[in-house]
Amino acid sequence: MEKEKWYYIDSGARSAAYNMALDECLLNWQSERKMPPIVRFYQWATPTLSIGYFQRVEKEINMDEVEKRGFEFVRRPTGGRSVLHDKELTYSVIVSEDHPDMPKTVTEAYRVISQGILEGFQSLGLDAYFAVPKTQQERDDLKNPRSSVCFDAPSWYEIVVEGRKIAGSAQTRQKGVILQHGSIPLEIDLDTLYDLFLFPNERIKERMKSMFSSKAVAVNALTDKTFTIKQLKEAFRDGFEKGLHVELQTYELTNEQKAEVEQLMKEKYETKEWNYKK
Repeated sequence: MEKEKWYYIDSGARSAAYNMALDECLLNWQSERKMPPIVRFYQWATPTLSIGYFQRVEKEINMDEVEKRGFEFVRRPTGGRSVLHDKELTYSVIVSEDHPDMPKTVTEAYRVISQGILEGFQSLGLDAYFAVPKTQQERDDLKNPRSSVCFDAPSWYEIVVEGRKIAGSAQTRQKGVILQHGSIPLEIDLDTLYDLFLFPNERIKERMKSMFSSKAVAVNALTDKTFTIKQLKEAFRDGFEKGLHVELQTYELTNEQKAEVEQLMKEKYETKEWNYKK
């Protein structure tokens, strides 16, 4: 049986505003039926702190530290908590809600899309599996996270290796389209990460930081090998093809599409009105 053909876009390393603008444009084009479903890989030209759509900057983020370090800052169109994007591969999947293989619920759609991520990790030789909260306490923790940091705890169907979260994802549904994007870190700089958030006092900050190491891990901390971004791209491109049962065809944006992304970037994702709105 012939596999469905999806587009594959490798954007390389771009600015924070460009990365979010392109994801939103891909959602819009998918809604307008201008292209098939898309898997996109990208990186960040400058280390970037992204926050979830519902997070409040003044209560959670140490913006003085973000600016002092010369990091970029952007609000995502998706929910979830904050992520420091640095030494990582970021992915996005854009697919219509009415696609025959997409479940109606957010949780089950996570499971289907994340099968591609799971296959990618397994092709790297990692014993990855889905997180499924078993106890009531674990379910309550998902509703009431203890910190602003994305990798603090796994959500339903996120990927875990040796009991620790190894990929963070977020999803939104707009205009009849599912956008799921997420972070696959090669390395995590814990000291830098926790300096970017506000805590009631230093003792709580240090306690949260020490707990983090038992809950999250980066790819290169799990193996004697040192994987590269290129190797991640190869593994996860194959993983998405296998996990979603599709064929990925490389696609390049047209000049018109590039101009649309640039316009949205300037009008929305580079503005304080968007990034600091909560």
